Amino acid sequence: MKVSYQWLKEYLDIDVAPRELAEKIARTSVDINDVYSLSDGLKKVVVGEVLTCEPHPDSDHLHVCQVNVGEDEPLQIVCGAPNVAAGEKVIVALHGARIGDNVKIKRGKIRGVQSNGMLCALQELGFSDKIAPKDYEDGIYLLPDDAKPGDSVFPYLGMDDTIIDTDVTPNRGDMLSIYGNVNDIAAFYGLKPHFKELAVKETADEQTSDLVSATVTDTELAPTYKLRIIKDVQVSESPLWLQIKLWNSGIRPVNNVVDVTNYVLLKYGQPLHSYDYQQLPGHEFGVRHAKKGEAFTTLDGDEHQLIANDLVVTANDQPVALAGTMGGQGTAVSDSTTTVALEAAIFNPIMVRKQARRLDLHSESSMRFERGINPATVETALNEAAELISELAGGKVTKGIVTASEKPAESKQITLSLAKINHVLGTQLAMDEVVDIFNRLAFPVETNGNDQLVVTVPARRWDIFVAADLYEEIARIYGYDNLPATLPVITRNHGGLSPRQRFLRASRHDMEGMGLTQAISYSLTTEEKAKQFQISPLNEPMLLDFPMSSDHVAARMNIVSGLLLDIAYNVARKADNVALYEEGRVFLPKGGERPEEQEHLAAAVTGQMVANSWHRKDQPVDFFQLKGIVERYLHNLGIAGKISFVADDRRAEMHPGRTANILIDDQLVGFVGQVHPQTAKEYKIPETYVFELNLEALLAADKVANEYHPISKYPAITRDIALLVDSDVTNADVMAIINKRGGAFLKQVHLFDVYSGLHLPKGKKSLAYTLTYQDDHHTLTEEQVNQAFDKVTKALQDELSAEIR
Repeated sequence: MKVSYQWLKEYLDIDVAPRELAEKIARTSVDINDVYSLSDGLKKVVVGEVLTCEPHPDSDHLHVCQVNVGEDEPLQIVCGAPNVAAGEKVIVALHGARIGDNVKIKRGKIRGVQSNGMLCALQELGFSDKIAPKDYEDGIYLLPDDAKPGDSVFPYLGMDDTIIDTDVTPNRGDMLSIYGNVNDIAAFYGLKPHFKELAVKETADEQTSDLVSATVTDTELAPTYKLRIIKDVQVSESPLWLQIKLWNSGIRPVNNVVDVTNYVLLKYGQPLHSYDYQQLPGHEFGVRHAKKGEAFTTLDGDEHQLIANDLVVTANDQPVALAGTMGGQGTAVSDSTTTVALEAAIFNPIMVRKQARRLDLHSESSMRFERGINPATVETALNEAAELISELAGGKVTKGIVTASEKPAESKQITLSLAKINHVLGTQLAMDEVVDIFNRLAFPVETNGNDQLVVTVPARRWDIFVAADLYEEIARIYGYDNLPATLPVITRNHGGLSPRQRFLRASRHDMEGMGLTQAISYSLTTEEKAKQFQISPLNEPMLLDFPMSSDHVAARMNIVSGLLLDIAYNVARKADNVALYEEGRVFLPKGGERPEEQEHLAAAVTGQMVANSWHRKDQPVDFFQLKGIVERYLHNLGIAGKISFVADDRRAEMHPGRTANILIDDQLVGFVGQVHPQTAKEYKIPETYVFELNLEALLAADKVANEYHPISKYPAITRDIALLVDSDVTNADVMAIINKRGGAFLKQVHLFDVYSGLHLPKGKKSLAYTLTYQDDHHTLTEEQVNQAFDKVTKALQDELSAEIR
């Protein structure tokens, strides 16, 4: 809430600098977003009086004005505003002035005519369009007639006030009003607030009950509902003091009736709504649930389809407002309104919150209804608003209030123990000190013996329920910085990472060591993207009840889709070589309210992993580079089981000929391959390769410790072999046979050539391998190597029908 320092001073005799006060509020009540004044950064902006206003000789819309700014001679200023006229008091930015956005005003010529300053609109002083009065949005702002030429304009517009922008937490709804802030600040400094409440004067002869009736059959919907009628109203612009109160609080002035309801909302935290009495479909008010499919057009002109859980105010059973959220367009107060029906109520906070969120209609009113309303000031606010409308709009208030329901303003009594207070807070407060704190809070308190206190909590502090809440009140008024500081008692355990933490950290180090850069993507995504790239395909992702946007509706079940969005972001900005990895959690539904959270590791690479240079040709990333990264990573983990890569074509978003499942002892732990060209097109990315691994499975897998093996001092012997095999025979098939039949001295097998095409029979391919033999303890003989090699050759011929080339 934007709290005006000058408004606070109307009710408190406070002699504390605004920034010091803001710092005290931050330490005691709620956070502070900002402390500022609308005049910050502005200078040489004064009141001016337009003496003459003549058409520009070389323009059909500009005017040449002679403006009195309190100097010996008037200034000549060229202005294009349609509402500039002789006799008006205006805002003048002099030569050398600084206005909004740090714009400097200088003398100059406009179409050949000298202009020595600028006549300003409020927006040009830094006012946002949301708070500047709509009547002046196409022209300059006109000051009141009593403004003195040459004076600084800031006091006239309330721009010399200091605004304390508080960030109110949901439990402190009482701080969403000047009334609540004054009570809290008075407690800090031991001051006595002096509120000025206007007593309503009923001047019309008619009874309110003769003009309107109201019925609330379910008080759960509206615990309090009250109406007043003001007749013979003349809707017009509000006086400047009221406009200043509103725009300093971030609310745009509209007219004298609507502005009064907003003023009372800010003062008491009590939302009010005004209806054009003549435009109502009837005069029997009620509060009910909306009917499914019922259409309603709000003040902003948008039509909404309501559901059965929505809450509406009705007149003759026709909806005239979304209760606690926004009024209807058809019954809004306008310039032709003469009779106003004024509503003050307390609506069900949960229903208002759900309605405002579903319809995206968050307002100053809904924010207060959601956090709670003080039942003690509902009628006070209604009466004060009626009296102000009567004074400012010339209306007559009818006799009496129509009350459909009323929640009594009940106080709560809570018993405290002084010993318990000191035990919880770690203090040594005396009974008199605690009593004084409650007196400053205006909480009546009675003592019972040396230890017991009975505290009466007034209705205006509806956030206080139990003794612990009062402990907090004592602590914050006493001062958190005055509480004794003690060091926590800790055991002398050695710090360190758990095995799981070491595993995850090692995974990140491996990825970065192999040239990948860490990325962090959203855990929420679209339903379609959540289903893609799953290691083990599941049914449907878990959907959010209240998503932030249409792009964040489901919990992710893979990490790859988020990395592809990161690739697309970089490629769109001309970064063609991108290699990213992410280690994070996916959320797999298991039939309950909570999903199973699994730790996954994924990577996505496009372009080149190593930049080309004078001695290196372009080498775009391919399947085997990604497979090599995965193999090296699994090797570094020391996986004890058999690691295999098996071709897979089940994932529609992956290239069917360039994708493999990753298995450890026949257990699926991930996949690696190329993103399908059609999927890549949808993500707007070039050819990209990805992998994703289930780290939970890898963490649970058996591992072997790294062992040192000395390098053999005896020479190695190699044998090359070229095989002609069927095209469907894989390298893995060949390697399995060679390793099985290779004997005890086979150290390494290396595939160095693959060929298919011309000069080979159809359906055949050639694979060439180098086999390395070595004994760690003796020099091998040719005969030993030949015997071992012959066994490999025979096994390949027998089991794969291979032809030795």
